[in-house]
Amino acid sequence: MTELFDAVFARGRAAEAVSSRAWLDALLRVEAALAEAAADTGYVSREAADAVVSAAMPENFDLAAVAASAADIGNPVAGVVDRLRELVSEEYQEAVHFTATSQDILDTAMMLVAKDAVAAVMEDLRACEDALLDHLVREEWEHEPRLWGRTLLQHAEPIGLTNLNGRWNFGIRQARMALEGLGFPGALSGPVGVNWSKRMIPEKDLRAHYLRRLGMDPGLYLGHTSRGPVVRIGAAAAEAAGACAKVAVDVILLSQNEIGEVREGRPGGSTSMPHKRNPVAATCARACAARTPGLVATLYAAMPQELQRSPGLWHSEWETLSDLLRLTGSAAAWLRECLEGLQIDAEAMERNLREAEG
Repeated sequence: MTELFDAVFARGRAAEAVSSRAWLDALLRVEAALAEAAADTGYVSREAADAVVSAAMPENFDLAAVAASAADIGNPVAGVVDRLRELVSEEYQEAVHFTATSQDILDTAMMLVAKDAVAAVMEDLRACEDALLDHLVREEWEHEPRLWGRTLLQHAEPIGLTNLNGRWNFGIRQARMALEGLGFPGALSGPVGVNWSKRMIPEKDLRAHYLRRLGMDPGLYLGHTSRGPVVRIGAAAAEAAGACAKVAVDVILLSQNEIGEVREGRPGGSTSMPHKRNPVAATCARACAARTPGLVATLYAAMPQELQRSPGLWHSEWETLSDLLRLTGSAAAWLRECLEGLQIDAEAMERNLREAEG
């Protein structure tokens, strides 16, 4: 379903990566991988695992029905597991949801969703870096343009366009590197978070086979109440959103009529003032980023989870992280559009310098 504000706040590939459909697909991938791992380790028959894998196809599931099932146990894994058991013959049902609890499945799916969304964000951030570098090589200026460096929004000292571009690029690159350094651990700990340790015989290490099937690092671990990995993903996403917003607000300021040193290639208009050329891409990038700090705070607030599973704090993470990644991805996608079409007015830069210098 398309929401009224999706064109602004759900832009770019990250939005699709955290959609409800993507979450369902991830839940099914996890259940299928678990069944295959159980067969790999000899706990269930290969035929039983194959039956689960064949059943765990998106076309076999009604998204609305799965979503509605969350009201029964507080999360949508119930709908997935119940439907799998309907689809798999009784003799093979032992391979459905083998030794797992709903948090194992949901946490692992969340990491798969986050990994795909982060990859989408990094793709747009790299494109922003490329666009900034392109501005420095594509123009045939006789001399590098200079502009006022402004501190506290006042003229300070002249800087070169390379300095401006370089600082923008540095912030974006640092944020991208933070995203690249993230880990995306899976979870398979059983009902109270201790079952994984009971199956550590190498050839029967269910968890290692499960994570390998999902392409996840067996050396990383997401505990039921140890939520550091979730917070780190959220913090890195917020850093990326902030880096995008810093560039966006500079573009907004430098494109004011009184300054006019840059302008967007596809400015927006006005419903009542036809003369206006608004920096819409930069504005939307900033708007997306402005919504992220509160979401990061929610993830931090969810860290002190009670005992072996939290009633409420764990649940608060799912949409929060999705929203955070969607907004960060939208900010990066908008900034990419802004920078790829950005026009540099070197004459305005020099004119502003001359006029202020007298």
